[in-house]
Amino acid sequence: MKDIKATISPNAEPRNNRQRRFSTSRGQGGRSEQQPDEFDQKIIDIARVTRVMAGGKRMRFRACVAIGDHKGRVAIGLAKGLDVTTAVNKAVNQAKKSLITVPIINGTIPHEVRQKSDAAIIILKPATQGKGIIAGSVVRIILELAGLHNVTSKMIGSHNKVNNAKCTMKALQSLKKPVRQDKQDKNVATADSAKSSKKVVPAAAKA
Repeated sequence: MKDIKATISPNAEPRNNRQRRFSTSRGQGGRSEQQPDEFDQKIIDIARVTRVMAGGKRMRFRACVAIGDHKGRVAIGLAKGLDVTTAVNKAVNQAKKSLITVPIINGTIPHEVRQKSDAAIIILKPATQGKGIIAGSVVRIILELAGLHNVTSKMIGSHNKVNNAKCTMKALQSLKKPVRQDKQDKNVATADSAKSSKKVVPAAAKA
């Protein structure tokens, strides 16, 4: 019988080494590190839903997620998936497409608002500095993600978390920035531009 070792070329690499080289090269050329997301997300509600089909019942998971950057932008998303992770990811992607900007003045809302959506009624009132957020679970989550610190709220009617979340978003969307604040912002911007346009006269020129 011929010797098996003689048939192997001396330049051939062992199989283990080739696998290691392939894995290391693949790891170096893989995906780049993911950047941190600018939005903070919190799960409002997760429910298991079923749908009756011809072959039986089809079970899925429904997720309601709220996202915000604590600087005035906030949104909610509602989606379904075969598992909880898929449903949450879909809800986050949906929420990023429907962001709203909330007017914030000294950590609170500019005026009182009363909003009705389906059977849910939400009342939001501005509060003084240091009072904090006085609200229920769903309303508190959305207000904190929006960046508000002093708000008083009241939930009337429905106890459904999804309906209360939608009603809260409609209430925040109906808020309007006061006209005085807009004028003050414009005056500050014009004053800053005027100061920057003025030329500084040296002391030798004055003498």
